[in-house]
Amino acid sequence: MAIEWTEDLTTGVDTIDDQHKELFRRINSLMDACKAGKGKTEIGDTIDFLSSYVVEHFGTEENMMQKLNYPNYPDHKAQHTAFINDVAKLKEEFAQGGAAVSLVVRTNAVVVDWLLQHIRKVDKVMGGFIKSNGK
Repeated sequence: MAIEWTEDLTTGVDTIDDQHKELFRRINSLMDACKAGKGKTEIGDTIDFLSSYVVEHFGTEENMMQKLNYPNYPDHKAQHTAFINDVAKLKEEFAQGGAAVSLVVRTNAVVVDWLLQHIRKVDKVMGGFIKSNGK
């Protein structure tokens, strides 16, 4: 089942929203591959994308937060660090065991949960702060 971008996920900061939408597209590609029986083929590309995505996207958010002295920066950064660690574990599992179906399922679960929970609860608050305090 694809994850859908909905307005309640919009932070109001175009750069951040565009990066989130790209992550949605990539995870949906993995889900589509799974439906077609090709999830094991797609998982390596998805994990590689996630590894580079977290550096770029979190860097963008963290730079904005630091520039504006965002008061929730330490907590927000800690959540980013936890997700980076989750992605590193997925990458390590892929390197050690290859493209197991369990890894595909776990990758989808980790990323989808992150997207929906983090964006709705944490990034929206940050986005409101950034919009109010000048991008």
